Amino acid sequence: MSRRKAKRGRLSVFKGREARLNKAIFHILALKSPQTIYEVSKEVKAQRGMKHTKYTSINRRVRVLEACGYIKKVGTRKTQAGFQASLYQLTVRAYLAISFNRVNLDNLIQKANEESILAILAAIIPEMSAFEV
Repeated sequence: MSRRKAKRGRLSVFKGREARLNKAIFHILALKSPQTIYEVSKEVKAQRGMKHTKYTSINRRVRVLEACGYIKKVGTRKTQAGFQASLYQLTVRAYLAISFNRVNLDNLIQKANEESILAILAAIIPEMSAFEV
């Protein structure tokens, strides 16, 4: 019998071609925040299997994540070349996405107590009615 990964609620930010780079960027900014894109690029390239990732790919991915609301600019820092580089850090939305990516929803439903389930439902139901067509 082959072993399969536990099914999780997969979010779009952790799907597709960009998923691995998104996870790397989230991991770096969660540990060492705030960072410039250049510093993020150095850290990504230091990770195993990501050595040949180009700066332009990381730059584009950071800007897309910023447009989606997962990363935000928090200031600027003067670089050695004398330019102002933007500093980025994760938003609350990114931390929630990381948390949801690790949660097995079946286990959550089975093991949570009544009060926790009610609190989750109270938070989710208003959002569900806003998106229904």
